[in-house]
Amino acid sequence: MDRLPDVQACHPAYPITLTRVGVTGVKKLVKVERSGERPIVLISNFEVFVDLPSSRKGANLSRNTEAIDEVLEEEISRPVYEIEELCGKIALRLLERHEYATRAEVKMKSEYIVKRQTPATKVNCQEVVDIFAEARATTSPNPHIKKLVGAEVIGTTACPCAQEIVREQMRRDLLNLGLNEDAIESFLKKVPVATHNQRGRGSISIEVSDRKCVSIDRIIRIIEESMSSKVYGLLKRPDEALVVSRAHMNPMFVEDCVREMAQRVVATFVELPDDAVVTLKQINEESIHRHNAFAERVAKMGELRAELAAMQEIQPRGGIPDTS
Repeated sequence: MDRLPDVQACHPAYPITLTRVGVTGVKKLVKVERSGERPIVLISNFEVFVDLPSSRKGANLSRNTEAIDEVLEEEISRPVYEIEELCGKIALRLLERHEYATRAEVKMKSEYIVKRQTPATKVNCQEVVDIFAEARATTSPNPHIKKLVGAEVIGTTACPCAQEIVREQMRRDLLNLGLNEDAIESFLKKVPVATHNQRGRGSISIEVSDRKCVSIDRIIRIIEESMSSKVYGLLKRPDEALVVSRAHMNPMFVEDCVREMAQRVVATFVELPDDAVVTLKQINEESIHRHNAFAERVAKMGELRAELAAMQEIQPRGGIPDTS
C-alpha cells in the first residue's frame, strides 16, 4: 500500500515559528478518585497545544486527541487523584507524539459538584464550582513541567462605603428621635445596616513544579470564606435571613477579598515552596453601578509570606477561625 502524503510536514509559504497550535473544545469524561469516598466523574473540556517550528506547514492535530485518549485509557487502571497531574501526563505525551515540538500546553476545565448544608435549616444541597488545571511541558534545556490548579467560586459581598454613609444617616435620625448616643451605638453594632451588594466571583490558581499537588477542596473553601458570605442554590426563609445578615455584618471591598484570600492561602498551604506562583482574583458584579469592580494579586508564596510576616511584626494577628 502506498504511503499517504504528509502535507503537514511540507514547508510553509512563510517560514514563521508559531507559539501555539492545537485543538480546543475536546470533551472527555475524567474519573477522579478520593480516599475513603466515592470517585468523582467530571465532564471536562480540554485545550491542547504544541509549538510549531518554521520548517513545518502544520501540526498533526489528530495526535493531540490521541494523546488525551491514551493517557485517560491508561489511567482507568490506575487511580487519578489530581487533575493537574493528569494534565501534566498529557503534556508529556504530546511532546512524545510531536517530535518536532519543544513545548506542550494542556488546559482542562470542569464543573465540580460540592455538597453543602444551608446555614440555618441544615438542608442538604449541591453547589456547582468551576475548577481548572493546566500543565506546560518543555524539552529545552532539560525536560521540565509546570502544573497549575485552581477554582472560581461565586459568593456575595456588601459594600463598606455605602454602608458607612447609611450608618451615619441612621445615627442622625436616631438622635433626632431622642435616643442617647450609647443606645444608638449599641443598636448599630447589633443590627445589619443597609448597603448595596455584589455577586462576587473569586478565583485562586496555584502553579507548582515537579510532583507537588494542591488540594482543590482547600482552594474552594478559602475562596468561599474570603467574601462577605457564601451563597446557596437552595435557601429557606431562615437561611435567607441569615445569609443577608451575615453579609451585611461583614462588608468587604473587592480589594479586601483578594487580601483575605492571600492571608488564608499562606496560612493553609504551609507545605508549598516559596517559588510556587499564586494568582488571586476577585470580580464583583455591581448592583448600583454599570461597571464591575476588579482586584488581583500575582505573587510567589515567598513574597506573600514575607509581606504577612512584616505585618505581624507591626500588629500580631491570630490564626484563621474555622467558619465552615
